[in-house]
Amino acid sequence: MEKPKNPLVEQRQNPNPEVEQAQENERKAHSLALLEAALYVAGRPLDINELCQVIGSRSKKRVMIYVETLMEDYRARSKALEILPLKNERYVLQVKAEFTPLIKKLVNRPLLSSGPLKTLSYIAYRQPISQKRVIDVRGQHAYGHVKLLKDMGLITAERSGRTLALKTTDYFSDYFGLTTDTSVMKKDLKKIFGEAIKEDLAERQQKETDQENQENNAEQA
Repeated sequence: MEKPKNPLVEQRQNPNPEVEQAQENERKAHSLALLEAALYVAGRPLDINELCQVIGSRSKKRVMIYVETLMEDYRARSKALEILPLKNERYVLQVKAEFTPLIKKLVNRPLLSSGPLKTLSYIAYRQPISQKRVIDVRGQHAYGHVKLLKDMGLITAERSGRTLALKTTDYFSDYFGLTTDTSVMKKDLKKIFGEAIKEDLAERQQKETDQENQENNAEQA
């Protein structure tokens, strides 16, 4: 006597291709949504390992394909946001460069007061630069600025003779949406640090004038 067939077992043995495809599409859509949410919430570049963890996959190739799909989707929308690939298998969701000058007043970053921001702009625009030179120009309070900027990962300090050579990090470039190519970066710095650079230049010129006046007064005395 033939046993009655179990429909659930039969379904597993003879899966419906349409059902399987629908389930796969649903899983992919969920993964894409998770990746997009992660890039948005992070507010910084995420590497491929972090993105793998987000969707619970060990396949870097699969995740890279998913990210490429997201990138194409954003390009097709012609919106203000874009997903860009960075070196070392990292990706970032950010505002397109052409919109940055128009909305920079609304951006909460950088979380820096005027003093550290001026010191950062000075270092970035003249890097690599010795810490001694930064202190000479920006004043003794700049020691605190340099420490803060190093703690934030925006600059590095490497021993150079009796002083330290300061320069910006890749994280600095990611943070402000700049290229890591220093020569190109310096051309774009004015868009972000325009006012800080102008104020810094004015302060330095005033210091030089004051110093010249002091020297002249000393000679006359």
